[in-house]
Amino acid sequence: MTAPQTSGAPRTSRRRAIIVIAAGLLIVGVAIGGLWAWIAPPIRGVVVLTHEGDRLHDYLGDESELFFVAPFLMLGLLNVVAAVAAVLAWQWRAHRGPAMVTGLCAGVVIAAGAAVSVGALLVHLRYGAVDFAAVPVNHGHPVYYFTEAPPVFFGRNRWQIACTLLVPASTAALVYAVAVAGTARDDLGGYPAVDSVYPQPARASTTTPS
Repeated sequence: MTAPQTSGAPRTSRRRAIIVIAAGLLIVGVAIGGLWAWIAPPIRGVVVLTHEGDRLHDYLGDESELFFVAPFLMLGLLNVVAAVAAVLAWQWRAHRGPAMVTGLCAGVVIAAGAAVSVGALLVHLRYGAVDFAAVPVNHGHPVYYFTEAPPVFFGRNRWQIACTLLVPASTAALVYAVAVAGTARDDLGGYPAVDSVYPQPARASTTTPS
């Protein structure tokens, strides 16, 4: 049995709190996209025209590894944002609960979508796209070096794209769940506050013989 208490109601409604969380994460996602575009390493390679007129391209040294490093960097940044956002959301004591977790996870997905969109746009504006069929190579100048924009996803498969968008949300939910597991109160300390009332064991009556 629980007894609700009506005192200490928060000034911000639960719906507005969720909107604030989502809007804040959207802004953070845009900033993360800009940061990633600034620090993500470009991919350098070379196009060679063979004697038969075929165009061959390859990547210099270990540059091909950056196809993994760049999206992993994006995923790492998003996971840091997710963990910090979960901790900050937990600090909003009055709105602790399932609704906040739902809003938090949705906000992290929004942030991830904004980050990959802004990041992809900025790196393509910065480095451009390489059209291997149109690079200026001929038999007089058979070698052409190029710089390619790094990818934001591990691949074009929908599951690989979903990994970047949904894994940070899972991280946020996990961090929030750890905080919930460490709380003894049924109401998580939020609003409305409730007190657990457990039945007390009946005491055996003691009577003294007359």
